Amino acid sequence: MQRRKFIKGSAIIGASLATPSLLSCSSGMYQKATNRKVHSILNADRTMVGTLPILRAFAGDHTDLVSPYVLFDEFGPVDVQAGDDPLRVDAHPHAGVIPTTYFLEGNGHHKDSLNYDFQIGKGDFMMFSSGSGAIHMEETGLGLYKDGGQYHGFQIWLNMPSRYKFIDPSTYVFNDEQMDTLDTKDYSAKVILGELYKAKSKIELLSPAFYFHIKLKANGRLDIPTDPTHNAFIYVVKGKLEIEGQQQLSTNQIALYQRGDSLINTFSQEGAEILVLGGQALNEVVYSYGPFVMNTQEQINLCIKNYRSGKMGNPDLVN
Repeated sequence: MQRRKFIKGSAIIGASLATPSLLSCSSGMYQKATNRKVHSILNADRTMVGTLPILRAFAGDHTDLVSPYVLFDEFGPVDVQAGDDPLRVDAHPHAGVIPTTYFLEGNGHHKDSLNYDFQIGKGDFMMFSSGSGAIHMEETGLGLYKDGGQYHGFQIWLNMPSRYKFIDPSTYVFNDEQMDTLDTKDYSAKVILGELYKAKSKIELLSPAFYFHIKLKANGRLDIPTDPTHNAFIYVVKGKLEIEGQQQLSTNQIALYQRGDSLINTFSQEGAEILVLGGQALNEVVYSYGPFVMNTQEQINLCIKNYRSGKMGNPDLVN
């Protein structure tokens, strides 16, 4: 059985620092004493994973500000023609981390060494909890192959606390029944993880985290309450967003926030689509080697040994 190679650092490259843009127009923001302050704004960088074009906002860096998350990728949007070869990431291992996948448009095909083989549709949320190690393959789904359409979504890695690094791997797919929504005159929100006002996700986690998909309407304002001791960040999927200090966040930019205050204030004059994530920082040393995210070099060495010896599964059977 041939073991496919994976490259050290293949999943760990950073994003570029953006120059903050101060709004030239009159501000629509209202300031409050409990505003969270922006630490930095980053531009997502274009790269490729397999044959899939992605935008990478962070990967293995800025951990003090983004933990418990460790990687943030937007895949697509890509227009797929019916009958096209799938956009694909061949079988590869993970350990010690939970790659989550969320589809805005289109659908995907997931297959893994845990004997799961399924199609994931628009609005679905998948958690591949790799634990001690497992292999998966990802590609555009059967619906896109048959009918064509747009392929667009996010793969965002949620780190696992050290005490869970070697639990048995598992795969779960959640739909709207496990998530909650809000709809007001200013915004609509899908609560994928965590809780926002009266909306609460039913998805259980290993440590506190939140993940909101929000669409601000024209001239919409939203104060997002957070635990002041937790991390928080905002990514703009589409549009322009005014944030703390009259700074402007544009499409494919991410704002990382300081801890110490609660409210994240947002406003959009023309409307914007954003993701807001964060949670309790794990405050643990992170060692990463491509798709393995652990706490010591010895654990990384063990992951490599386990993969090469076949303990994580056979990639030839997953592809």
